[in-house]
Amino acid sequence: MVTITAASQRPNPFLKWYVLGASFLILFLNAGARFSIGVMFKPLISEFSWTRSDISFAFSLNMVMFALSLLVVGRFYDRYGPKWVIVISTILLSGGYISVSFIHSFWQFLFFYGILSGIGLGGTSVPLVAALTSKWFNKGRGLAISLALSGSCLGHFTMIPLFTIFVLRFGWRDSYFYIGLIMLVVNTALAFFVIKGDPEALGYTSHDRAKRQNEKLIQDEPIDASKSRDMGLREAMKTYSFWLFVFVMFVCGSGDFFVSTHLIPYLTDQGMSAAKAGNMLAWYGLVGLAGLLIAGPASDLIGNKIPIALTFLVRFILFLLVLKYQNLVMLYIFSLSFGLTFLVTAPIATTLTGKMYGLTHLGILTGFISTIHHLGGGLWAYVGGFIFDRTGSYHLMFILSAILALVAFLCSILIREKRHFPVKEIS
Repeated sequence: MVTITAASQRPNPFLKWYVLGASFLILFLNAGARFSIGVMFKPLISEFSWTRSDISFAFSLNMVMFALSLLVVGRFYDRYGPKWVIVISTILLSGGYISVSFIHSFWQFLFFYGILSGIGLGGTSVPLVAALTSKWFNKGRGLAISLALSGSCLGHFTMIPLFTIFVLRFGWRDSYFYIGLIMLVVNTALAFFVIKGDPEALGYTSHDRAKRQNEKLIQDEPIDASKSRDMGLREAMKTYSFWLFVFVMFVCGSGDFFVSTHLIPYLTDQGMSAAKAGNMLAWYGLVGLAGLLIAGPASDLIGNKIPIALTFLVRFILFLLVLKYQNLVMLYIFSLSFGLTFLVTAPIATTLTGKMYGLTHLGILTGFISTIHHLGGGLWAYVGGFIFDRTGSYHLMFILSAILALVAFLCSILIREKRHFPVKEIS
């Protein structure tokens, strides 16, 4: 619940839930668009005779542009709020997908999919939505972020099978056109009529925060200015926990997007039909909802380090298992268990960053961390295609991914999960 500082105004107690619902819908469509590349892999190769390296490079470029856009999106969100960030990003994202439906060459695919839609993804993605939701909820913030981010999982589960059916029946060009058009209409309407910015800028302040402020006044304790100020990006970079977390998120992104991009090609290589492989990717996304809904409340109860560490321990074991066993049962275990870890770090990245450095600069901090996360994803997705074209399998990629997961597990344990304060400068 919220209360408002101006006595003459009455708050809408449901406003934060409207914002959460709108965030859910934006991520629902975003996930369908983003993970459609797995469905499109072989149809694009079939029509244009491109290699897996080519498609992987386009996806890598998409992730690089997306990652770089997060730095700008985070700063603009902190300064101007979410509405115009979402609108402009949606125009770029939808324009890119609609334009892809008319391409006839690889450079056009690189520009419209790799660059234009990649830039547009930044303002309609998990990092911005997580930052937006975190400012509207104080008590139970982890759960609220998980609920908003569950839109990505359900979008993944719902849209990928529909996209697969649509591609098989009408072709990939119509599929790209209509998903771009739907995103344009829905996201723009939500941004103008539902999404609101920082609650404090609108005059809202949470009961819990007001209660803590009153307790501080009652205690009448002197406040050390250096220990009451939130840390910005430059100051956070001076702490070792920040760089450990950045590396962990790099490895997280590399696993996420290597698997989500190459899962359908890998499964069809093993003899699975395209429709069944598409359904497997859909279930991969839905199982991610379970991990997401567990991760948020878990971070509220036991902190952030344990869920992060367990995520990479599970991934390490899964990569080892799929190296040894590649039967149908193991493919299901790998896909569904990896899906369970897919979005665990999404709410935790925001809650851990806020816990260590405060909420004032949360947009730029999470934007930087997410940039590294998606650079890792883009790089590893490309490396996967490159290695496959030269070796004829993903065996080496599974070995390298297992090593990275183990190192990330160790790094996550070393993160100092406490509030960090700016170092006083000696004058």
